[in-house]
Amino acid sequence: MIRNLYTRLVLILIIAALAIWVDVNDDIQIPNPFNGTVLYERSVKTRLGLDLQGGLQVLLEADVSAGTDVQADDMAVARDIVENRTSGLGVSENLVQLAGDRRIVGEFPGAEDSDAILDIIQQTGLLEFVDTGDYAPEPGTVLETDLVNGTTVTPTATPTDGTDATEEPQTVYHTIMTGKDLRSVNVGLDPQGQPAIDFVLSSEGADIFGQHTAANVGKILAITLDKRVISAPVINGAIPDGQGQISGSFTAESANALAVQLRYGSLPIPLKVVETRIIGPTLGEDSLQKSLIAGAIGMAIVILFMGIYYRLPGIVADLSILFYAAIAFAIFKYFHFTLTLPGIAGFLLSTGAALDANILIFERIKEELRNGRNLTQAVDQGWVRAWPSIWESNLTTIITSLILYWFGSTFGATFVKGFSLTLALGVGISLFTAIYITRTLLALALQTFKPTNLQRWFGI
Repeated sequence: MIRNLYTRLVLILIIAALAIWVDVNDDIQIPNPFNGTVLYERSVKTRLGLDLQGGLQVLLEADVSAGTDVQADDMAVARDIVENRTSGLGVSENLVQLAGDRRIVGEFPGAEDSDAILDIIQQTGLLEFVDTGDYAPEPGTVLETDLVNGTTVTPTATPTDGTDATEEPQTVYHTIMTGKDLRSVNVGLDPQGQPAIDFVLSSEGADIFGQHTAANVGKILAITLDKRVISAPVINGAIPDGQGQISGSFTAESANALAVQLRYGSLPIPLKVVETRIIGPTLGEDSLQKSLIAGAIGMAIVILFMGIYYRLPGIVADLSILFYAAIAFAIFKYFHFTLTLPGIAGFLLSTGAALDANILIFERIKEELRNGRNLTQAVDQGWVRAWPSIWESNLTTIITSLILYWFGSTFGATFVKGFSLTLALGVGISLFTAIYITRTLLALALQTFKPTNLQRWFGI
């Protein structure tokens, strides 16, 4: 039998208490008993996926010509910028990941304004300060500048493609500096009280900006985003401190969206929307309710079966499964795993794996009892002989989960990812509950009740 039985029991009760504490709260706090301050605080609110609360799913692709190589580093940077931009808009729990070598999958649970999200993630976000001399372009005007993919080129008025040399060349304006020289960007108010963009430049950018404004008083300095003019102020004097303001016909929402774009940089490669899918919150809520009902019914049937068929060990297994559910849910909440319908399916499947381990053990115990061993020997041998089968089956499941997780990560199949993650975690937790909790509780039950009628207590 088990040594240090009561020590193990105390540890199980502590783990169960902590798990239940996390399960029933959205925020956990540990106060300082000496001065009333908070020693530790963490949000453990349940995070629901796109299919359980509604939202937006979008598939993005590098907007380049066919056959053009797309650098993996550029796609990784683009993914980070898309994630930062959408987070800056207040979209919480968003999931943005690479899918193949030129696609990005974005999921935004609970997103209410899908158009704003699509607009901000598609725009390249290239900010340019352009010297247009005496020309004051209207907002929305598209300017041709000498900045191409971050590289300054020298325009020429001489045609090189065989066209008529007398043809009027397109005016190309000089870019003074780009948004990469921005150090901070915030939403503020212009002198008329309208929303505007306040910016602070880096030391290098401040030097460039100061020299240009000092040498071009009275001239126009157009500010463009992706070659389109958003503001064209007159330089009234030198600006040596590297601080300025972009004003225009902004609303609070458009000013915030622009500030987010500038704050997180320009995309290294343009993106286009290939596919979008919008799930309403009503559909998501209905899916969640049906999933919970199905899970509750399945759990009730399993608990009844184990109790009726395996008697005392079955009741112990039922308690162990409840421990398993409490611990698994607490881990999902504490580490902020997002629950989806496939994730719930993986969780329920791992519950079956936990029961499978218990069934293997109990059947071995019954076999040992039929062979004439006493109860203590049968229980000990049941665990020893069932362990190889339990280990091999669960290891196979974990390996399969890892393969599915790799597949989901590589090809952007987020639902496959969610299923494989919860399945692997559930299998790991089920091993702990079957080997540690079930064995401890069964030893405690045998020590407490000392059963002698094996037909009644074990159903053999």
